[in-house]
Amino acid sequence: MFITGNVNLYPTVILIGNFLVPIVFVAFLYDHQHISQLTPEVVAKSFCLGGILGVLGAAIFESFLVRPPSPDPGLTLSSGMTIGLIEEGCKILAVMFMARHIRHTSALDGLLLGGAVGMGFAAFESTGYAFTAFLLSNGHISASVLETIIRGILAPFGHGVWTAILGSVLFHESLPHRFRLTWKVVLAYLFVSLLHGSWDGLPATIYMIIPPGVPISTTMATISVIGITVLTVFYRKSIRQSTLDASHA
Repeated sequence: MFITGNVNLYPTVILIGNFLVPIVFVAFLYDHQHISQLTPEVVAKSFCLGGILGVLGAAIFESFLVRPPSPDPGLTLSSGMTIGLIEEGCKILAVMFMARHIRHTSALDGLLLGGAVGMGFAAFESTGYAFTAFLLSNGHISASVLETIIRGILAPFGHGVWTAILGSVLFHESLPHRFRLTWKVVLAYLFVSLLHGSWDGLPATIYMIIPPGVPISTTMATISVIGITVLTVFYRKSIRQSTLDASHA
């Protein structure tokens, strides 16, 4: 787009930039297992429809429950935690809606659906942030492209990871045709909301420098490591359990 000067490519650049990483993330999770009852169609619908429902639900609740941001950049910790509770709640409700006609017996299925809905949420939200950057910069395309690149780099460590963890716990605790909100589900919800709220609300003032001189927020790096580690443990455990169940069937 920059080489040709053809601004008609701008929507294409923004859409591909904001959807590429989330789609690859979900495809990676789905492709590296062969024992889920979920079809690619169900996963794709969860990504699209679940992501849209999550974004719309969060936008409505946040308009009533979150104070408008101050002139200073960033959110307060309390606002960040409120947003974490709202968005993780809306995303898991979207997971439950998408899974209303399937059996809730496999933690792996919950993890995959959660990852799909979470990454769909991330893709649509990032597209909105790119558009906002375009408006706030008085129409400078480079500002929204930069926003797209940054959010694309951070995408594998946020929404998809948190909702996948919660979805895994929800399905593990549920009956085949009825969801159960046990204390483990509530604890998982509070855990991922805490990660989400800390990501949004903790000040990113402490940075570490990695070669070749790139600054990375230690807050985001810590939250990313915690989230990916927990997801990896749940992913491997759910695959082992699903393999064991399949061998006994």
